[in-house]
Amino acid sequence: MAFSLSNTSLTPTKPFLQPQHQFYSFPSQIFLPDVSPKKSGHLSSRLLLSSARAVSKTNEPLHELGNEESEAQNKQPNETELAERWREMLGEDDWAGLLDPIDPLLRNELIRYGEMAQACYDAFDFDPYSKYCGSCRFTRRHFFDGLGLPEAGYDITRYLYATSNINLPNFFKNSRWPKVWSKNANWIGYIAVSNDKKSRELGRRDVCISWRGTVTRLEWIADLMDFLRPISSEKIPCPDPRVRVESGFLDLYTDRDETCKYCKSSAREQVLTEVDRLINEVYLNEEVSITVSGHSLGGALALLSAYDIVETGINVRVDTRAVPVCVFTFAGPRVGNARFRSRVELLGLKVLRVVNVHDIVPKSPGFFFNEKVHPMVMKMADNLPWSYSHVGVEVALDHKNSPFLREDGDLVCAHNLEAHLHLLDGYHGRGERFVIANGRDYALVNKGCDFLKDEYEIPPNWRQDHNKGMAKNKEGRWVQEDRPVHDDTQI
Repeated sequence: MAFSLSNTSLTPTKPFLQPQHQFYSFPSQIFLPDVSPKKSGHLSSRLLLSSARAVSKTNEPLHELGNEESEAQNKQPNETELAERWREMLGEDDWAGLLDPIDPLLRNELIRYGEMAQACYDAFDFDPYSKYCGSCRFTRRHFFDGLGLPEAGYDITRYLYATSNINLPNFFKNSRWPKVWSKNANWIGYIAVSNDKKSRELGRRDVCISWRGTVTRLEWIADLMDFLRPISSEKIPCPDPRVRVESGFLDLYTDRDETCKYCKSSAREQVLTEVDRLINEVYLNEEVSITVSGHSLGGALALLSAYDIVETGINVRVDTRAVPVCVFTFAGPRVGNARFRSRVELLGLKVLRVVNVHDIVPKSPGFFFNEKVHPMVMKMADNLPWSYSHVGVEVALDHKNSPFLREDGDLVCAHNLEAHLHLLDGYHGRGERFVIANGRDYALVNKGCDFLKDEYEIPPNWRQDHNKGMAKNKEGRWVQEDRPVHDDTQI
């Protein structure tokens, strides 16, 4: 069953200066009051609560909540706690007792992995006037430094690419110029490994796979073929042919282009080959975890790739030890049918979904037949091509609980990843008052949208590329700066 979203439903309530996530990270060119990287990679600043006029859900002025916020910050975990509890954070017990109220350590980890996914947006060049449109703006070696996150504690081992020759046009970006870095590829994420220092902090060597979502508004939902097909049809070795996933997601993950040096292998092959190399060769004698994160359509890719890792047994080492695999998704859509969910649960894959209750994307596809209808109805609809079911445990946030955000924010704002991370920072459990725990800078919310209340005086879509990448050459002419050639064409 095809569906579409009308132009009216996707029209912002205010004019957009830039598309969603249109921002670039050139720290030396960005000027915000008192912004500095913290050890964890979060950006923070004084919250200026004394001058805030926003009101919490209890109708108390924010400046009267200052003591409560300090209390929340004082409850932060110590430096050794994560090393002792990392299996618990990755869902060993399905996060039982950790969500309501939310465990402070789990909140920190969700924000940290959310920022790893946010880095995919910050580093992506989607300017159609750039000859590098569709690529990552940094080489692997300079990725986190280029984003102003030198203390992220991870090293990129591989970039991930997908061919643009599939039916998801709003996911891919192409340059208007004839001479470009690639005509048929887009950068869609990366694989990174925690360095020695970070690994000691984490209690294990962490292999993190982060996927990029869409950088347009929400039109990509209408691009979904909105029908399920057997996952085994794409040579993912599922023994149950009734396990189905959304066709567009499967194409994005499995398609290749033999004529393109970046996409001679599919995103699937890129992931499985690199993960196998890391856990069975490079770090064979270490304690390792695999953590997959993604926002929006990137959340679908995160779930699909993590499922593939455990289904194929890539995470099982030669000595039969299984490396734990966990998925953290943000604002992710439904991916497969009820049998897909059952298969994920049977394989022991741990999935935690962070959603905003006002966001339309987690409610699609499967508007009518999904996990919320009566089980008998779902059983009868099992063979329908548009019967979907969410997977895993859900953390439901509500942007109307934040005194920093406008209640009339449009659909794009409700879907924004930075807004989700802001909401996580103030979330303490269902029915609990919104109180900032980590002091995460609220200005980041407006980095790629217009969601903050005007009284905070943070301009919308403030993150920009200095001079749009133009620089003077030796002859004094303004030209686009050249970038190093991508070094990820192996496999």
